[in-house]
Amino acid sequence: MTYAVKEIYLTLQGEGNHTGRAAVFMRFAGCNLWSGLERDREEAVCRFCDTDFIGVNGPGGGKFKTAEALADAVAAQWPDTDRSGGKPYVICTGGEPLLQLDAPLIEAFHAHGFEVGVETNGTIAAPAGLDWICVSPKATAPLVQTSGNELKLVFPQKEAETHPSRFEQLSFEHFYLQPLDVIGDPAQTASHVASAAAYCLAHPLWRLSTQTHKLIGLP
Repeated sequence: MTYAVKEIYLTLQGEGNHTGRAAVFMRFAGCNLWSGLERDREEAVCRFCDTDFIGVNGPGGGKFKTAEALADAVAAQWPDTDRSGGKPYVICTGGEPLLQLDAPLIEAFHAHGFEVGVETNGTIAAPAGLDWICVSPKATAPLVQTSGNELKLVFPQKEAETHPSRFEQLSFEHFYLQPLDVIGDPAQTASHVASAAAYCLAHPLWRLSTQTHKLIGLP
């Protein structure tokens, strides 16, 4: 299998349970809920994505013919200076990573000593062997992956199918609301933050997840 990767880079996880943790982000190209083209946004299932996942022209991106070659590229991003005993961590994201992430790639990451996390829209069942599964349901898309470590719901979404109460009985360890960031409209974004915080206060199963990487200027 040839893996199409938009970008690979070292950063701090800005969202959810692992906020602040050093991680190599490996962003696959492509998604099954939106083409990534602005002309298609209004007809897409997921209309609020703010990520460029088209092509393989980002930092560290490219087409990798083997799982080992891609795992080598990810491992090269981890600092050589790390002697702290911290576990190397790779986050497979997208687009939709489960269109490409498979057992051979997970095994190749593990061979380099990495914990392997995935951030998925949940429309595709996750392969075995992952160390962390974060599911972020989108609009009316069918939810196939109904268990994992973390459910992170962008909030609010207009569709009734994405009301938080729909997910509360699913088999996840952690439940997060992430306020919808409206690019170019800070007042609307602030309103979403307030609404998400209020929901978490009234429904303590949920925790607030803000995009801290944007606040501190990290990718």
